[in-house]
Amino acid sequence: MNHEDFMAEAIAEARLASGAGEVPVGAVIVRNGEIIGRGRNRKEEKKSPVSHAEIEAIEAACAYIGDWRLTESVMYVTAEPCVMCSGAIIHARIPRVVFGVKEPKFGGVVTHACIFDTPSFNHRTEWLSGVCREEIAAMMKDFFSGLRKTAY
Repeated sequence: MNHEDFMAEAIAEARLASGAGEVPVGAVIVRNGEIIGRGRNRKEEKKSPVSHAEIEAIEAACAYIGDWRLTESVMYVTAEPCVMCSGAIIHARIPRVVFGVKEPKFGGVVTHACIFDTPSFNHRTEWLSGVCREEIAAMMKDFFSGLRKTAY
């Protein structure tokens, strides 16, 4: 499988989130070509500000492998991780993150903070953006457009 195939899995998680009224962000964690963790936004469902897709995927992957260290893994996430999730990614030792679109309000990788580029951290996370950008951007636009229509 390639970046687009794994991002399609993250998009499927994002669509599940959207269907539940959550911001459509989904994530999967891959190790040796196998998905070991899945997550989607569940802030409204769990009434928790930390129930982001990335955190959900990290917790699932850690439970699956029986360790908190996710070395040799890649996270695919539909939107740029926020500062909180970027920190969790570093703590989990995930060496690579692939995301689809920038996050204009809370982006912690390139938009507002460059957490992965902080030189004093003893672990590094590489990142790649823009995978399936058009499809994810359209999904986000549809979701927020729908919210604005129901707000009036």
